Amino acid sequence: QVQLVESGGGLVQAGDSLRLSCAASGRTFSSYVMGWFRQAPGKEREFVAGNSIGAWSGGSTKYADSVKGRFTISRDNAKNTVYLQMNSLKPEDTAVYYCASYVGFTVVPNQSRYTTWGQGTQVTVSS
Repeated sequence: QVQLVESGGGLVQAGDSLRLSCAASGRTFSSYVMGWFRQAPGKEREFVAGNSIGAWSGGSTKYADSVKGRFTISRDNAKNTVYLQMNSLKPEDTAVYYCASYVGFTVVPNQSRYTTWGQGTQVTVSS
């Protein structure tokens, strides 16, 4: 089973950018759907973005409406790493960000579908 380790969180000002990384162990990284979730204080954990390679075509990418146009998920299969580039950050993006995965080819936003989770990395955006 893959293991996930996030990095790249920190304290930034509104309008700044950050790139989160999630390094995965295991030999079948390309078979996994990779997702990013976040949990703000006092709120439920929510889907941010997800990416898959796909079985027959180019795979799929999904974003939460709240981050579309600002965040970009990407993956480097040679490095077993998925990234979340976050631009134009807002104070409401403040949360603990989690990387998660499951074996599959189609991205779904439901966190119950994801079988492996990282430990999380804190992102704080000041106004």
